[in-house]
Amino acid sequence: MQFRDHDPQPRELIGCLTYQSVASKPPSDVELDDLVTKARARNNSVGVTGMLLYEDGKFLQTLEGPPAGLEEIWASIRQDERHANIEVLTEHLVPGRLFSNWDLLLYRRRDQAPPGLWNMLRRKHRLSRYVGTASRLAFDANEAKLNDLLANIVAKGWTGDEVVSQLLEPAARTLGDAWLADECSEFDLTMALVMLQTAGHAVRYSRDPDELRAGTYNVLLATAPGEPHMFSTSLLADQLVDAGWGVEVAFPTSDEALENQLLHQQPDAVDIALSDALSRPSRITHLRETVRRSRTVLSDQPLVVSVGGRLFAEAAATAEHVGADHARHSASGTRVRLGELIAHARTVSKPT
Repeated sequence: MQFRDHDPQPRELIGCLTYQSVASKPPSDVELDDLVTKARARNNSVGVTGMLLYEDGKFLQTLEGPPAGLEEIWASIRQDERHANIEVLTEHLVPGRLFSNWDLLLYRRRDQAPPGLWNMLRRKHRLSRYVGTASRLAFDANEAKLNDLLANIVAKGWTGDEVVSQLLEPAARTLGDAWLADECSEFDLTMALVMLQTAGHAVRYSRDPDELRAGTYNVLLATAPGEPHMFSTSLLADQLVDAGWGVEVAFPTSDEALENQLLHQQPDAVDIALSDALSRPSRITHLRETVRRSRTVLSDQPLVVSVGGRLFAEAAATAEHVGADHARHSASGTRVRLGELIAHARTVSKPT
């Protein structure tokens, strides 16, 4: 999550990322202490705190901090050759830090770590076990059972953001992986995503009284021109409507069609989405041009531009790569971030 110029942070927005990985070779105590010492200095420079557990050749780390700083640290971690088989366990926004006083806490045994962390992870794993089932039901076009699955999960008290980030979005990526493995056609993939997004309408989102002036923003949710997958666009529409925002949805076939929609609606923000199932790295150049052209349409008012898709969820690209204000790792939490950005844009655009 990045800004093009600077991060105003009207109020602190905390991202939380937990992952596990396997050590390329077991580190000695000296090597582990050296790793943590260097990581603490790096984390402190961008306001990131967290916890690192090493046990029996495996790492588990939770990181917390401003999204831009967290993204910088995560990019470095992904490239570190001292570990492999990196698996993201949970990624979401939190109201406050669990490890507020430490650049990086080190635990060498699981029983040393705070119980609150393990409770969070256990809760996450209870939901992630449904990813395979949801994907299979979507591929089988078993609408009744898929709807029942989502309804039962919602009835058990899972929040909308949890269902999106821990079940629906991972299921969409699982569908994309099946296509990459030649286990289905792109038509099958597209229809399965439609099934998944339709079932996602059962997930509702309560209004947060602390959101910045909820209900006063207008946003255009659009797929990138020519993008056939509209999964996260549909999820975002549900979230923003439930939050009281004015929402228009568009599926433009060209940049010109998107520009016409922007001229017609004149929104505070536009979210432009690539596929949530497939990475589509070849679309970066075109998306950059789409973002540039979108900014020129409303020259007399500020426009916040957000982008999304698997390419950004997996940090293969950032907002900076395409000239956007925000690249969402998940649809969950996006309305909070857009609210922050719109409020800031309105403030700086006021005449002095």
